[in-house]
Amino acid sequence: MPDWRRSGLAWLWLAILVIVVDLLTKWVAESQLIIYQQVPIIDGFFAITLAYNTGAAFSFLSDAGGWQRWFFIAVATGVSVMLLVWLARLPRQKKLESVALALILGGALGNLYDRIVHGHVVDFILVHWHDSWYFPAFNVADSAITVGAALLILDMFRSETKTEASKAK
Repeated sequence: MPDWRRSGLAWLWLAILVIVVDLLTKWVAESQLIIYQQVPIIDGFFAITLAYNTGAAFSFLSDAGGWQRWFFIAVATGVSVMLLVWLARLPRQKKLESVALALILGGALGNLYDRIVHGHVVDFILVHWHDSWYFPAFNVADSAITVGAALLILDMFRSETKTEASKAK
């Protein structure tokens, strides 16, 4: 097994931070809000609300009858193990890739905790345009996964650009 200090595992603190912030904000939302109550933060654009999602992103499979909970638990567990192995094999110097993977791992584990303990994911961030358009509610874990995925794509393009530049020399 690689030395964790020299691998991407050195970035696990970031995954842990994501989990702590995610679970703390979900706890605050559940303790302070009534389901679907909207508390405007930026009028006409951003609010805090409490919603439960038994499905995946955008409530995909939320009305599937219960089996999806175990399916998403299995998927999140498998992905988390894969991300840990990836981080362990990744040199610590690959910072952007390591940060991206740590964010995705933290988000996956934050939502995995919800699925195991509550049977659903707690969402509370609501972005909308006045009363005419609403993006599905999400949480800190979802945000970390999205930012991590975007950074992973950015790193991929950056690596391709470096490879092309070195071939041109």
